Amino acid sequence: METKLLLEQLPVKTVTGTVPDEVTDLAVDSRAVQPGGAFICINGYTVDGHDYAEKALAAGARLIIAERPVQFDPDRAALVLVDDTARAEGLLAAAFYGHPSRSIRLIGVTGTNGKTSVTGIIHGILRSCGRKSAASGTIGFDLDGTLYESANTTTDAVTTQQMIRRAVLEDCDTMTMEVSSHGLVEGRLAGTEFDIAVFTNLTHDHLDFHGTMEHYGYAKGLLFSQLGQDTTRTKAAVLNIDDPWSERYRRMTPFPVYSYGLAENAMFRGTDIRLGAELTSFIMETPEGPQDVTMNLLGKFNVHNALAATAALYASGLPLGEILDGLRSLPPVKGRMEKVKADLPVTMYVDYAHTPDAIEKAIDSVLPYKTNKLIFLIGTGGNRDRSKRPIMAEKASVADYVVLTTDDPRDEPYDSITSELAAGMKHDGFACIGDREEAVRHAVSVAGEGDIIIFAGKGHEDFQIIGNKKFPHSDAAIAIDEAERKFGRKAGVRD
Repeated sequence: METKLLLEQLPVKTVTGTVPDEVTDLAVDSRAVQPGGAFICINGYTVDGHDYAEKALAAGARLIIAERPVQFDPDRAALVLVDDTARAEGLLAAAFYGHPSRSIRLIGVTGTNGKTSVTGIIHGILRSCGRKSAASGTIGFDLDGTLYESANTTTDAVTTQQMIRRAVLEDCDTMTMEVSSHGLVEGRLAGTEFDIAVFTNLTHDHLDFHGTMEHYGYAKGLLFSQLGQDTTRTKAAVLNIDDPWSERYRRMTPFPVYSYGLAENAMFRGTDIRLGAELTSFIMETPEGPQDVTMNLLGKFNVHNALAATAALYASGLPLGEILDGLRSLPPVKGRMEKVKADLPVTMYVDYAHTPDAIEKAIDSVLPYKTNKLIFLIGTGGNRDRSKRPIMAEKASVADYVVLTTDDPRDEPYDSITSELAAGMKHDGFACIGDREEAVRHAVSVAGEGDIIIFAGKGHEDFQIIGNKKFPHSDAAIAIDEAERKFGRKAGVRD
């Protein structure tokens, strides 16, 4: 791209050195720099890109975007100083890739819990209707059925624009994105234009980053304010009427609001909910009258997720009949109250629950058909929000037996994590086992026939982060192996 046109995206800047005629590529990782490209110095959570400018120049970068001066050869490259490189990255990336979000219907889903499920449901329904669809988030980048790995729930701005551009080139009708509060605050979505913004809920999480629930809530609200004010555009907000933050978000946008939830005045409302071990049934009240729904998604919280997805697709113009047909046929979302497929005398689920609210909802989803013990395994990440740990254990105390462990311990000692969890326990039926594989095996070893075990925290993830390295890990595979040993029989179908 012509450098002059690219830099026009940054109205306030200081440029020194030799400006190249063209920029061949954008990068925020010095290892990804291409000859003739631009390197954007991002001051991240653990790494400061300014420290890698020299490596980027050695790799062939001819344009450095930074917040402070760095060493460079003014005869071979140019330095562009701006106030905020994270926001500059979004504006530059959107322009470099031709503003791809203007060429596709873009749905953003934000909230503490349910983002992955709602995104997956929307994506699955669209594909079941024969529409080409893309989705991005915690599970990765799904380009119409082909899954690519991604590093964060909301990727950096360059990667985000690359994904949207790729979806456009593949003729996708819609792209649905999980939108994290971190991504919103850090400007990773600058230059991304959403058509529909969806809110799931707001509960305790990420206070190590945001400080207070008020700050956390307003960070989520950035998605709705970023819908803009141009009411000639067809846009919409989809809000959970059962969450009090929805009223604040309603006031942040001039666009039509599609409400959902269990309250009587919800536009899309769930009633007569019937929870089972394999299926969930309910009546969905809609603008076109009541509809019977039976789906493979388990738990009352998934009724909310199904309502959110239905409202978003209805707002996008998809016929209600097609939406509901797709919803009825969807498989469970991977790692979200997903039943472990095994012919064993215990029932096991893997779930991504790692907040107090999500733990409470996971337990509530199995209580209606619990006949024996409920065993619940929870862990939490090291070097992250510590204030939620005792509250998580308090919620897990509803289970008959609780195993307290770690998710991704990173550099924090096991005992530090499990002891802070244990402070919230309401009964003595628990064990603290920092090594997660050992913890999973212990949970199975104390189970009897007819018991239910929920392994919470990792969900779809097939790794653990210990120190700064990823190690292979699967709750389901470990649990099946231990259950086969304990009960002396093969499990049949493995996940």
